[in-house]
Amino acid sequence: MDSQSVHQYLMTKPHATVGQPFGPEVDVYKVKDKMFATLSRGKIAKHTDKATHWWLNLKCDPDEAQALRDIFDAVIPGYHMNKRLWNTVILDGSIPPGEIERMIDNSFLLVVKKMKKADQRSVLLHLDT
Repeated sequence: MDSQSVHQYLMTKPHATVGQPFGPEVDVYKVKDKMFATLSRGKIAKHTDKATHWWLNLKCDPDEAQALRDIFDAVIPGYHMNKRLWNTVILDGSIPPGEIERMIDNSFLLVVKKMKKADQRSVLLHLDT
């Protein structure tokens, strides 16, 4: 997936909004004011071969976060995030689009599960299940 298709998929989530509270170089995606993803250009010198790719930060279950890092070279601990709970997915074309969509879905649902019950219901009502 490229950055545009990732953006389009993120915006299909119920109540999803995008803003740039950290500056114009980082898009922050929220559901009911709770962050579930960020999208930006990679900037870590240590990963210079991957720095030209877009980076997608997603919330993740800690056990799954580590498993994904073990499976995919393009999944690293969350850049500028809690590395136990967030992964950075480097959009270099090595991860199948369906897997990226699954990771986005999981991030979104993890954030929704932490909301008040009324907010959860208003979001989950709009999901295709």
